[in-house]
Amino acid sequence: MTTTMFGIPNCDTIKKAKKWLQAENIEFDFHDYRKQGIDEDLVKTFCSELGWELVLNKRGTTYRQLSQEQKDSLNESTVIDLLVEHPAMIKRPILKVGEQFHIGFKADQYSTIYS
Repeated sequence: MTTTMFGIPNCDTIKKAKKWLQAENIEFDFHDYRKQGIDEDLVKTFCSELGWELVLNKRGTTYRQLSQEQKDSLNESTVIDLLVEHPAMIKRPILKVGEQFHIGFKADQYSTIYS
């Protein structure tokens, strides 16, 4: 089963998730938004599979720097352009295992995915 992790390499949660996968000898590809980019189709896939509210990271500095007007006007159609422009606002990591998508990292969650 093919595993791809999407994110940015300097993220602490990404580092924890990578470490867990490596400790479990699970091979994976890493898609770095900054180096490999991200496009509208990929963001749309994330949002349709996981829900845009879950994909949007509201804890990061990029989100906090948005104006209140921008935050208030967010919806499924406006968030896609915003996430393509600012991939740091995508919650990390997003994991694609086979055709299934998962978001975030918790060791218990990953144990269940790979059991």
